[in-house]
Amino acid sequence: MKVGVFSILPNKEADPAIVARRAEELGFDSYWVPDHTILPVQFSDAYPGVRPGEPPPDYLWQMPDPLIALSRAAAVTSTIELGTGILLIPERNPLLAANMIASLDHFSDGRFLLGIGAGWNRPECEILGGDFDRRWGQTKDYILAMKALWTQEESEYHGKYADFPPVRCFPKPARRPHPPVLLGGFTAERVYQRIAEWGDGWLPVLASVEQFRIGVDKLKRAAEAAGRDYGELSKTVFGGKGQWRSPDDIRAFEAAGADQVTIWLPEDLRLEELLREMERLAAALL
Repeated sequence: MKVGVFSILPNKEADPAIVARRAEELGFDSYWVPDHTILPVQFSDAYPGVRPGEPPPDYLWQMPDPLIALSRAAAVTSTIELGTGILLIPERNPLLAANMIASLDHFSDGRFLLGIGAGWNRPECEILGGDFDRRWGQTKDYILAMKALWTQEESEYHGKYADFPPVRCFPKPARRPHPPVLLGGFTAERVYQRIAEWGDGWLPVLASVEQFRIGVDKLKRAAEAAGRDYGELSKTVFGGKGQWRSPDDIRAFEAAGADQVTIWLPEDLRLEELLREMERLAAALL
């Protein structure tokens, strides 16, 4: 059973180079960072990470670019996997994103995990070029275009949102055929269909082990319907704030079929305090 850490605010107080290196030394299997390129000053969309009526947290508008943050982590580590939790695909040009992702995977010797999402904030998505009402269709189109760029010597793609003639895009990812594409979500039935049809794994934020079991059953049915081998799909429980911090939590998810659980690192700790918290977590969970 793998255990990773998620740094919600990988800034200078939680420097990815220092935190990821220490996580690797302590025996954690993965290091994850989030994505919000910008956050509009005014918006009405409710952030799903807080209770109804609560304001969105300040860390949402302070996030460094995740691919650059993970590049910093990759330079000082050698074994720990490096993931996005999650990368907002409709908000990024797919050719630029494909090249950046392949470069990160190339230089990290195949350690990148591409956790993806389509976003929850309409103005953010639209400012950055996303089609919010059809953002999952756009996400699929972009991912299929990226797969062509990652796997073909001369790549071309003709879809609704991504459309380009034969091009050369190098370097190719070190991991073959490409970094695993991991999708979040639990409540929407189409989550499981998407994973089975064009994803490589499930990356949900959940409230209970029972929810995970329900999702596993749905994912198995979706894989069977799509003619996909369920066993080749990874299952990573993406821990929210304060979640899954005991050995019993980890064992329960392992028994339910999870491959990995990630632990949220507090955003309000100074670097020295954060490193001590990781040491405490490692002693308890690894």
